[in-house]
Amino acid sequence: MSPRSRLARKVVKAFLPIILVLLLAVASVTAWLVYSITRPPRAPYLVTPQTFAKVTGPMLKATDVTWKNHDGTEARGWLMKGGDGAPAVILLHGYGADRSWLLNLAVKLNESTNFTVLWPDLRGHGENPSVRWTLFGGIDGDDATAAIEYLRGLKTNAGQPQVSRIGIYGIELGSYAALEAAKRTHEVRALGLDSVPASPDDIISQASDTRSGMKSAIFHRLAALGVRVYSLGKYQSTPSCDLARSLREVRVMLLSGNESDPWQRSTIEVAQCFNPPAEVKRDLFLTGANLPAATGEQEESYDRPVIDFFDKALR
Repeated sequence: MSPRSRLARKVVKAFLPIILVLLLAVASVTAWLVYSITRPPRAPYLVTPQTFAKVTGPMLKATDVTWKNHDGTEARGWLMKGGDGAPAVILLHGYGADRSWLLNLAVKLNESTNFTVLWPDLRGHGENPSVRWTLFGGIDGDDATAAIEYLRGLKTNAGQPQVSRIGIYGIELGSYAALEAAKRTHEVRALGLDSVPASPDDIISQASDTRSGMKSAIFHRLAALGVRVYSLGKYQSTPSCDLARSLREVRVMLLSGNESDPWQRSTIEVAQCFNPPAEVKRDLFLTGANLPAATGEQEESYDRPVIDFFDKALR
């Protein structure tokens, strides 16, 4: 063996353990990130229809309902029926939230318009979910179409369809799922979207920042790569702009916060992808992401334009 070959072998032997340790460390960090962010933080519901009714009285008629997603998993949500044959609106919360964040909006929407309202827990969210993980939007869009099919199966006492036109409201992860659902089915006639991400990769980046406590481009790449491997091909990262360009005959309103809102830029940019460009309510003091911390007056100033939009778009 030549002296050069012997030297190369010595160098490899010297550095191989270090390389293996580094690779193991990267793999461990990636696995921790993926496990953490695909299992969103959970907490008891802020409020339920039962606790809400103790304050408002027996007039609140929200029921706990379940249905099947297309992959056979169980979906669950709260349902408030509206008038016979009236439109329906599905409300989709953001990453790390749950259906209880939208209960006030759901009640106001039902009472103001007499529309049917269904607001589910997205995958991996809410108390003791049947599916314990999330894949950041794509599969949630398919779940939203299953929710539409559930609504289409509802009948009045006379055996007629309970709902007519359908709209979807979504926040962040929910807004991407709403776009995906609107692409998958022509049933969706109106979209109210708050804090729209440019793509699911941005939700992953935001989640990894929150879980790691730091903003790191390296962590973003590791998390995105890890989710792709973990999902076994089920994760999709189609840009929101591409989804928006595919839509026709859908009324759209977008909502974005002020300069401190991490989703302001992406929401405004997505507005130009619709044809015609979507209406944007920008620089809002309050967005769907911080609804639970709002006062009653602040919440009303946010809820009313959303309710009016669906009322006009779906009549």
